[in-house]
Amino acid sequence: MSQKKCPRCGAVYAGDAKFCPKDGAPLVSVMEASGSHGAAGSTQIRMAVKPPPTPNDPAKTLRNQILDQRYQVVKKLGEGGMSFVYEAKDISTGESVAVKIMTPKLAQDKVAAERLRREAGLAMRLDHPNICRIQRLGETPEGLIYLVMPLLKGELLSDKEVRDGPIPLDVGVPWMKEVCDALSFAHEQQIVHRDLKPENIFLVPGAGGKIHAIVTDFGLAKEKRAEPGMAKLTATGIILGTPEFMSPEQIRGKLLDGRSDIYALGLVAYEMFSGRLPFEGKSAQDMMIARLRGQPLPLSKARADLVFTPAFEKALMKAIEAEPNDRYQTARELGDALEKAMAGGSGPGLMGKLKGMF
Repeated sequence: MSQKKCPRCGAVYAGDAKFCPKDGAPLVSVMEASGSHGAAGSTQIRMAVKPPPTPNDPAKTLRNQILDQRYQVVKKLGEGGMSFVYEAKDISTGESVAVKIMTPKLAQDKVAAERLRREAGLAMRLDHPNICRIQRLGETPEGLIYLVMPLLKGELLSDKEVRDGPIPLDVGVPWMKEVCDALSFAHEQQIVHRDLKPENIFLVPGAGGKIHAIVTDFGLAKEKRAEPGMAKLTATGIILGTPEFMSPEQIRGKLLDGRSDIYALGLVAYEMFSGRLPFEGKSAQDMMIARLRGQPLPLSKARADLVFTPAFEKALMKAIEAEPNDRYQTARELGDALEKAMAGGSGPGLMGKLKGMF
């Protein structure tokens, strides 16, 4: 009997399972998993895993159909454990949009459906140039629940990392500053993202070709002051998020605030600039344990062929302190610190250049 492995937590399953019951990640064959993630203990940039096909799923085959008498579906853009994302055209306006459709199986789950409705309610309030705002929540007569969002033209930060490797500081720091601005705005609205990762940061060309960072998928977003009716969705002890980027307090299932997002963004920046994560482990579970018990690898030791100034390393490492009180207390502080450390440095070492090139 074939075995499948969860690329997130490393658990192995036999039979016809398609998704990990622990974290919802799509499973891959053991052979495929071992061939795509490198040697044991590796902390290389994570490779995207395509979910296995889901037969007889009406949400999977909507191309060229008209959704809810309003959206002409053009093509599928991607899929995950909970949803399918399509490019569509709004017939009433002619606008191109992205439509995120919940899988019918999960749409029938009252808790999952409520989470999606909550996502829409929260994200509709987040009107910021660096946040992908949800425009509409709808439900078809057939019971398909969907979200409508702007269609972003560009690429995921995770895809750029896989293709190009570590990103120079003069390129990446402005993106981090924009993400910090977006998070700062959300935190001021009492909303915590809770699932910040490279796959949720979209790089979009703007005027003059300048690339801007857009934060997407507030699907796990949580109000710091949740209403009583939402308690079962955000209760302490229920761990939601992506294991590689969870803060220690999120791993422990504690109540979260904006400092948890700051920790996650610190890990995102560390990986973006060095090409690896600061905690080693054979699996995502091992790296979660390392975050609870160990110390992060200093940025200056992450890559022997890259050079970072002490000021920049200090600024970034503060974001991933284990104790929330030891981190930056606001996302704006983190963005300002990274920007100041880069501007105040001298020499190409600040830009994360290869040794021997200067």
